[in-house]
Amino acid sequence: MKDSTAKYIRQHKVKGILLLTFAVLAAVYWFSLPRNLFEGTPYSTVVTDRNGELLGARIAEDGQWRFPPSDTVPYRFAESIITFEDRSFRYHPGVNPAAILRAAWQNIRARRTVSGGSTITMQTIRLSRGGQERTLWQKAIESILATRLEIRCSKDEILALYASHAPFGGNVVGLGAASWRYFGRPPDELSWAESATLAVLPNSPAMIHPGRNRDALRKKRDRLLGRLYEIGRIDSLTFILACEEPLPSSPLPLPQYAPHLTEWHCIHSKGKSIKTSIDISLQKRVEQTVARWHDEFSRAGINDLAAVVIDVHTGEPVAYCGNAGYGSGRTGCEVDAARAPRSTGSILKPFLYCALLHEGEILPRTLLPDIPVNINGFSPQNFDRKFYGAVPADEALARSLNVPAVHSLRKYGPAKFHSLLREAGMTTLTRPASDYGLSLILGGAEGTLYEIASIYAGMAASLNADRHAGCTEKRNGNQANEAFPLRDRTAIFCTFEALKEVNRPDEMDWRMISSVRKVAWKTGTSFGFRDAWAVGVTPDYAVGVWAGNAQGQGSPGLTGARTAGPVMFDIFNLLPASGWFEAPGHGEYITAEVCRQSGHLKGQYCEECDTVMLPKAAMRSTPCPYHVPARISGTGQETANVFILPPAMEWYYKEHHPEYRPAALLRHGQPFTDNGPMAFIYPENGSTIMLPRQLDGTEGDAVFNLAHSNPDATIFWHLDNKYIGSTRFIHQLPLRPSPGRHTCTAVDGEGNSLSVGFSVE
Repeated sequence: MKDSTAKYIRQHKVKGILLLTFAVLAAVYWFSLPRNLFEGTPYSTVVTDRNGELLGARIAEDGQWRFPPSDTVPYRFAESIITFEDRSFRYHPGVNPAAILRAAWQNIRARRTVSGGSTITMQTIRLSRGGQERTLWQKAIESILATRLEIRCSKDEILALYASHAPFGGNVVGLGAASWRYFGRPPDELSWAESATLAVLPNSPAMIHPGRNRDALRKKRDRLLGRLYEIGRIDSLTFILACEEPLPSSPLPLPQYAPHLTEWHCIHSKGKSIKTSIDISLQKRVEQTVARWHDEFSRAGINDLAAVVIDVHTGEPVAYCGNAGYGSGRTGCEVDAARAPRSTGSILKPFLYCALLHEGEILPRTLLPDIPVNINGFSPQNFDRKFYGAVPADEALARSLNVPAVHSLRKYGPAKFHSLLREAGMTTLTRPASDYGLSLILGGAEGTLYEIASIYAGMAASLNADRHAGCTEKRNGNQANEAFPLRDRTAIFCTFEALKEVNRPDEMDWRMISSVRKVAWKTGTSFGFRDAWAVGVTPDYAVGVWAGNAQGQGSPGLTGARTAGPVMFDIFNLLPASGWFEAPGHGEYITAEVCRQSGHLKGQYCEECDTVMLPKAAMRSTPCPYHVPARISGTGQETANVFILPPAMEWYYKEHHPEYRPAALLRHGQPFTDNGPMAFIYPENGSTIMLPRQLDGTEGDAVFNLAHSNPDATIFWHLDNKYIGSTRFIHQLPLRPSPGRHTCTAVDGEGNSLSVGFSVE
């Protein structure tokens, strides 16, 4: 009894040990294969257009051209590689015993290694374990792992792994890289001859490749083509024609379209395959246009030129030229000027105009002051160094006048505008709003061409009736092209209507030719002629162009209108025709009577008015302050409703508007401004003046200038509370104050007074 029990226990122990051993071996077998077979393998960065066409690629970190793995293998290459390497691939479990026995017999007879007997699955395992010696032990390991790989992956997946990592001679690895390097085409466009050529290369990549041993390579290729014909994969005509095809010569350079975009993706998505929104056909034409203009600009010392085209409906770029002349060796051509922060010049003015309309601070034709202003030493000037007194808001925007823009930003608030720009997508505003101040609207901040063009596209997307939801999403890791944060479509429509009136570079009046494309566009020129901008938008596309020098030097001819503008319109001519924006629908706007002269809401004394479409917030704006009842000079008590501007505005306005004749009128009622009926033209309050030197070296006089609404008024002048003289009709007085701080006070005959503080150097 005891013996039988002991025997029973021993038998169960043996069974337990065997089961445990089997479980351990099964576990080792099951977990022997890494989860990611090629983990740690560096890949090239590959960038394609929206249809999969190759834009460019960057070599892998190990110096190999190895494209990221593909999930599929084209039919012609699959048939070629299976026929050449492993005819039983579709049927064996990873190891082909018949092939191993055949290879062993051939090697014994030849007394050297003439055949390996490895299947494609085993070769895939060998490639993943790179650098292992070819010994019987390693062959055994490969065989075991190959059967495990067959359990995990389908035959097509194994073939794709092999094709993506097989060597093809030199530093070319994988079918994708080989196809482009040897034939300049993607793998799915290869012919039977080309597919067969690549199929025979992995068999002996170090000895046979298109650069040498061409006769041996051709013979191998033709034998494979013959075998494909024999098994019915190709017909006789295809076989004959394929054998006549020449072999490739030396490896070809990869395409270099949108190279700066490729570099950007290489930095942010290294080793990946990125499908972009670029249209390669349009990209080529844009690059040709940019290259042509760059050749012309470079003769004038303007060395860098960038352009982007944004699809309004998707918010994504369809053409991207970061800089002209990439790879030419020219200094600065490698800089991606489309993403480089540059002084914005006047390119942000439309956003402020739209914001003021959105808030009801102005109406499209509201008169804005265009008079000298000095704010803590900041004294803006218009580009032509002139002042116009009062300019309609839409005209000030179309003409890009700086002084009205500064007055407008002062009203809206720099901090509020700073917040609006950041919300719209400007990531370059990294400092507090107080650091930029009022210069924010004149180029005191930096922006990138890509982001600013995207904001214009966002405005157009918000205005478009369809307003695709896609415009609010982030794509491909690029900066989000969010819809414009101001959603009043009437305000945006009025902004684009104003920008449509900007004078075109060719001085052509687009209104005279119905076929000319309507474009809302804006230019910008930074201080010192360092940056030239032009951004235009239609319902379908936004085009942005920047011209300048990557190293920052200026050029006298570098202005938005003369350089960037013509390039922008040439690019628009490459795009499909677009109509114009649809006006906002019923319920999205209000109609109101607006004074024809001042652009304000109709006031009590306005007589000539127009009924116009306005943003809903327009009713918050002030009624016309410039029409008042006045007694006509020399007619007793006869009165009329007249248009009279404040003194400083009037001073400059009448020079450009001969129809304005306030001299025949006497004001009746309250003054227009807090300063009363007069205003200093020079000096500006808080300014610093310098006394001129005369020819003999002595100090000259500074001519103080004042405007009064009553042309007959007498002005009494005081410097630091000391009476210094009087003027009548023309209120100009030469003075020579001593260096330091001073106060000049003017008093008219009715007791109105006005003072200005200034410093003398």
